[in-house]
Amino acid sequence: MTEYKKIIPIANQIIEKYHLCDNCLGRLFSKKLHLSSNKLLGKKLKKNLNSNQKCYICKNLFDHLDNYLKLMNDASHDYSYSSFSVGALIKPSIIERDDHIRSKYRLKGIDSIKTDITRELGKSFSKRSKKNIDHLDPEITFTLNLKEEVCQLRSKSVTFSGRYVKTLRELAQKQKQCDNCSGKGCRVCNFHGISEFNSIEGLISKFFFEKIGGTIAKFTWIGGEDKSSLVLGSGRPFFVKIQNPLKREIKMTHAKLDSLEIKNLKIINKSPKKPIKFISLIDVKIFTEFEIDDKNLKKLKDLKKQPVVVYDRSEKRSEKKVFSARYKKESSNTCTLTIKAEGGLPIKRFVTGDDVYPNVSQILNIKCLCQGFDFLDIEVQ
Repeated sequence: MTEYKKIIPIANQIIEKYHLCDNCLGRLFSKKLHLSSNKLLGKKLKKNLNSNQKCYICKNLFDHLDNYLKLMNDASHDYSYSSFSVGALIKPSIIERDDHIRSKYRLKGIDSIKTDITRELGKSFSKRSKKNIDHLDPEITFTLNLKEEVCQLRSKSVTFSGRYVKTLRELAQKQKQCDNCSGKGCRVCNFHGISEFNSIEGLISKFFFEKIGGTIAKFTWIGGEDKSSLVLGSGRPFFVKIQNPLKREIKMTHAKLDSLEIKNLKIINKSPKKPIKFISLIDVKIFTEFEIDDKNLKKLKDLKKQPVVVYDRSEKRSEKKVFSARYKKESSNTCTLTIKAEGGLPIKRFVTGDDVYPNVSQILNIKCLCQGFDFLDIEVQ
């Protein structure tokens, strides 16, 4: 006896007691018969039996899929994408009726009603939109609330790497979060998490929001600088992930944003999880309480002979290398120290001697203050 003949008696029992649409009836047996079309199998099993009754399980939900396809089309109208997936929220009563039939007739290893609905929606939308279905890593994801007849869309984030050159002082690196949502995104800040764009983070975020859309921009910084510091040379590297973008690529690799220049922009798979090691070339302006002793000043060149030990607030110890050091005496109590050092060296504390050893104050044997520092170049290791 063939598998098809084996299921006919069970199908007939179900048909006699419950009215099921072609999709729901066919779904109960299609996997066992290794068939792809639930609807065609359902028609065959029902022998073209027509009824005005609604399907016991789905209440003729499959007859109204066009409405949901329109919701999907409207939701994705402004998005650029090549792949998608579909999820659905359906009434608990539909799932309960589906479970009841499967339990009563001991039907195992079949797809749920929810799986069948999302599959049919995916196939139909793929034909209409000419986009590919991708269940593992889709560029956009539709979530249909079939009860409320609402479609939500989530766009896969896009991550960029680049560098910025800062030529204006008094421009902070990080942007203050929105007071209303603390950076989570709300209607007050247009879901950006920040309400102003007057920092490096703000200017770069605004650039991306204007070019590709999106909600929140999440940054991974490679080091940082003071508000008053300049960042010159090839610039400071950064990574930024744009959440829910409308577009998925940007043609330009360079942009000028007033006093900020963005360079080497490119799309990458994801931001680095581990800290990136880097070396900075830094000009440090030093002011001393008393006149500088030239003999002690020469000792600054010895910084490269031993690591600089840094203690943080929890007394955690770390070491930073100084690869080169040169100085220029500007006056009796001011000088400029140019060092090439491992990233993460706290410059102001390195000058004053606040839990950093050796330090400039210690070497010059005089109290020193950092008047400011600029980054001449930053090299990623």
